Amino acid sequence: MPAGIVLHVTGARPNFPKAAPVVRALDRHGVRQRLVHTGQHYDDRMSEVFFRQLRLPEPDINLGVGSGSHASQTARVMTGLEELMIAERPALTVVYGDVNSALAAALVASKLDIPVAHVEAGLRSFDRSMPEEINRVVVDHVSDLLFATSPDAVTHLRNEGIATEKVHLVGNPMIDTLLANLDRFDVAGIRAALSLPERYVVATLHRPGNVDDPADVVDLVKAMHAVADQLPVILPLHPRGRQQLENAGLLSHRALRVIEPLGYLEFVSLVRGAVVVVTDSGGVQEETTMLGVPCLTLRPNTERPITITHGTNRLVTRSTLADAVANTLTAGRQTLRPTPPMWDGAAGRRIAEIISRVLG
Repeated sequence: MPAGIVLHVTGARPNFPKAAPVVRALDRHGVRQRLVHTGQHYDDRMSEVFFRQLRLPEPDINLGVGSGSHASQTARVMTGLEELMIAERPALTVVYGDVNSALAAALVASKLDIPVAHVEAGLRSFDRSMPEEINRVVVDHVSDLLFATSPDAVTHLRNEGIATEKVHLVGNPMIDTLLANLDRFDVAGIRAALSLPERYVVATLHRPGNVDDPADVVDLVKAMHAVADQLPVILPLHPRGRQQLENAGLLSHRALRVIEPLGYLEFVSLVRGAVVVVTDSGGVQEETTMLGVPCLTLRPNTERPITITHGTNRLVTRSTLADAVANTLTAGRQTLRPTPPMWDGAAGRRIAEIISRVLG
């Protein structure tokens, strides 16, 4: 790889809306770039459709690692990237979020003395039972440029002893993507395509804390059925945990409907039209914050507390979910609410300016 080239490593569905504005902004600066897709998410609904809809260039390299345990998946990404980086020596490796691909790329690059930039640095749930939390901490501590989405993330990095000059508060590039596509989100179209009523609930559920333990899954299904007693629920179901949920009777409620994962435009259109969203996803907390859609996060903690202080998000438990939905339906949407600082559609531009300056 010629000197000065930036290598972007993506691998999973949440990475692509974050990478798109950074890639475009660096292109405007004339920076040479290559895009790697590790294949951590590998079917069309989980990856390729995002490249098409977000107008990302086709990946220069697809490692095709597929699914597997955390260790085996991370190892396959590391092996593939090590060979690539040794041969081509990028000037900078950019990783996104907290997925295994980000961890693998950051470890390989740092051990080869290749600078690492982490987009979405400093997020902390302070819950080490979450695999993503381990990834976040390790990636941040081997990175040379840390791009934070919120002031609390900057504080976390400072408290962990990371040098101030490495940390940059830039805003949220995933929100860049959302704002750039506002006129492409077709609520009426997705409602018609899925034969949905005017009022419905969207749910996304895949975290280990919700879908790994059989007892938790039984409680989760009961909670979701109690939600479906109030309004129809549509659930684009991630492959992770799907069998466990179905085995526990998720589909036995006539007002709860499971569909395959959707493309970016279709999914955000679905969320935009919902009266409430139930989720354990990090990105959905951010998207609902900007869209003004009430969000109930089915987790004991969140690495995105700014979506609570400056958004529409609330933490709930399985036992409190049904009541929280009822209260939300009664209260309706907030008409006035704060929005997070610098979530203004310009994060990609800020990141590109800093990278361009560092590369010289």
